[in-house]
Amino acid sequence: MKFNESWLREHVAVEADREALCTALTAIGLEVEGVEPIGGELPGVIVAEILEAVRHPEADRLQVCTVATGGGETVQIVCGAPNARAGLKAPLATVGAMLPGGLGIKAAKLRGVESFGMLCSAKELGIDPDASGLLELPADAPVGTPLSAYLGLPDARIELKLTPNRADCFSIRGIAYDVAAALGAGVRPFEAAPVAPTSAAMLPVELNAGADAPRYCGRLIEGLDPNASSPVWLTEKLKRCGLKPISPLVDITNLVMLELGQPMHAFDADTLTGPVGVRHGREGESLKLLDEREVAIDGGFLVITDADRPVALAGVMGGFDTRITEGTTRVFLESAHFAPSAIIGRARRLGLHTDASHRFERGVDPELPRLALEYATRLVLEILGGKAGPVVEAVNEPDLPRRAPVMLRRERLARVLGQQVPEPEVARIFGALGMVVEATAEGWRITPPSRRFDIAIEEDLIEEVARIHGYDAVPAALPAGEIPLADHTETRLPEAFLRRQLAARGYSEAINFAFVDAALLQRWGLEAGAVALLNPLASDLGTMRTSLLPGLVEALRRNLARQQSRVRLFEIGRVFHAPATAGEAPVETRRLAFAAVGSAQAEQWAVPAREVDFYDLKGDLEALAGPLAAALAFEPVTDLPWLHPGRSARVRLEGEAIGLVGHLHPALARALDLEDEVVLAELDLARFEVRAVPKAGELSRFPAVRRDLAVVVAEDLPWARLEASLKAALGPLLREVRVFDRYAGKGLESGLKSLAMGLILQDVSRTLTDLDVDRAVQAALAALERDCGARLR
Repeated sequence: MKFNESWLREHVAVEADREALCTALTAIGLEVEGVEPIGGELPGVIVAEILEAVRHPEADRLQVCTVATGGGETVQIVCGAPNARAGLKAPLATVGAMLPGGLGIKAAKLRGVESFGMLCSAKELGIDPDASGLLELPADAPVGTPLSAYLGLPDARIELKLTPNRADCFSIRGIAYDVAAALGAGVRPFEAAPVAPTSAAMLPVELNAGADAPRYCGRLIEGLDPNASSPVWLTEKLKRCGLKPISPLVDITNLVMLELGQPMHAFDADTLTGPVGVRHGREGESLKLLDEREVAIDGGFLVITDADRPVALAGVMGGFDTRITEGTTRVFLESAHFAPSAIIGRARRLGLHTDASHRFERGVDPELPRLALEYATRLVLEILGGKAGPVVEAVNEPDLPRRAPVMLRRERLARVLGQQVPEPEVARIFGALGMVVEATAEGWRITPPSRRFDIAIEEDLIEEVARIHGYDAVPAALPAGEIPLADHTETRLPEAFLRRQLAARGYSEAINFAFVDAALLQRWGLEAGAVALLNPLASDLGTMRTSLLPGLVEALRRNLARQQSRVRLFEIGRVFHAPATAGEAPVETRRLAFAAVGSAQAEQWAVPAREVDFYDLKGDLEALAGPLAAALAFEPVTDLPWLHPGRSARVRLEGEAIGLVGHLHPALARALDLEDEVVLAELDLARFEVRAVPKAGELSRFPAVRRDLAVVVAEDLPWARLEASLKAALGPLLREVRVFDRYAGKGLESGLKSLAMGLILQDVSRTLTDLDVDRAVQAALAALERDCGARLR
């Protein structure tokens, strides 16, 4: 937000100098990013008038001018400006004047002709960078008047870095309230008395956008002077705020926006037939904007219509066909309130950024449109003449935002700030900020003004007291007393454990954005339940992620593109899905994901090189699950478009599905421009972290006995079933079972395999006899035959 110092002082009377003013602004949270001085005292520079301009006898580009300086006196000036001409009023630096930059004015001879002063451009006076010619002053500028008094100099352009919650400070008036509160001043009343209509001309107004556009005001003004120009006070205010003057009507709407914070638009009324309405766009519609771009419109946009024909993009930019031109004599002024959610991101979708959209996205005072329209009307009549029709207003009162009272407890205020702020000071602060203050037994009931969208809870009020009373007044003290330690439960695996385990197995942790490109989720087939952002950082970061894997694989792909042939990454984070009930917050789920590509082992000579595969990640998963009481089970999965149907599995823990592991689908790998096999896994942490409290087991003092068995089973029988059958049959006697061989081929029928295993048997109370061991082996064989169809080989 850029504004000029003198304009701010018109709204709030403060004695502080420029440096103190800027220091106060930064101290209350309105950070001053830059201060650019405009002009100076300019002693010796006056308003002058060129009475005669003739060509220099020795130079074609110079003119000898007779210049009136007031009081009937004239001087001779040699001037080379291309716009120097008889009748022009311009600044004159008289002999002895000192201009910005240290340039002193003396009498001199130019090509043999005497010159007693210098006619000046805006750049030479330090007012504007324009050096193309003399600064042209209005025809009614009083000759002989000091220029600094006439133009209100010295001045300064101040630029603020505003946080998104302070939408009210995108106006001179809004900043004035904060300055008044900080410096103990008062905001001057704003004069905007209603302009009585002098014409019956009007256009009806309709609202058809519900809560997105609850208020719309319009006014028809006829008989404008197309030859009128913006007065110097108006153009100077705009230029000193960084805006270029364009035409009187456009300049007036820009002035109202800067001063009050209400964006407005002016239509050439001769291009409208009415009624003027507000509605949502429709698929297939298009609109030519003021910058002559043709844009497509859909239901996500609000449009201003004329007899249902789109003529402007609400809250963003007007249309080309209804623009103000040099010949406009009838104008329709609009002033409306649009909900921030209806404007956020719309301009960015079209590659635009306008002053209007910047303000509407953050919130504009819903009570301001009529006041702004009356103010603009008065300026139009003063500058361009004409007759104003009645104000036509359409409003949906239930849809207008209301500022509800907020309670502030004095005990809570003192506790948060660590000090007692005097009660009269608290009441003064809120009163100066334009809030309604009502004392209660516990503190205050504060009703914020309609422009303060950021005041909703008690903490917001405490922040207002803190920043205006002064952050430097808040006592700084170290915390005292014993700090309680965080209570960790043994029934959960901490994230730190998982991170250490994965790092020990060669994985590097990645941290990705929680939002991704919607097109990327669609490519993966993971767009179901995705939550779109209303105001994304960029077009490719517009959707909350429904899985960690798309972002993780993108990170992996970027590493591959930088000549990293072996990449292993993991991430612990949250994924987001749309809620089952509209209006509720998105559902957040904590996930663990990891992915690998390249060789299974780092480059070395001792082990033959091979690519990482499903079993490598399966082993990593089982290692992570080591502290869990229950073992993981894996079952084939073939119905997911992003997983290879023959090399993927669903991970189950005690029968409950907790994640997936497998190879990336070849079609998706090609779409992502990945040539190597990518293996990945994702788990639901809420279930994976749960474990039984570890219990110490009794150590046996007696020797263990090993018996080896080889059984023939079906080829597709998983080892987990055999292991479960043995544990159920032998109970605590079976301390461990080890698989040491697998065979399929010659000597065995097709579809069968042979598994050789070692049974480790041990009792805690006695030494096992041969009879005990033989009985255990027979029980094991019987159980394997019964449960798994196994036979002894």
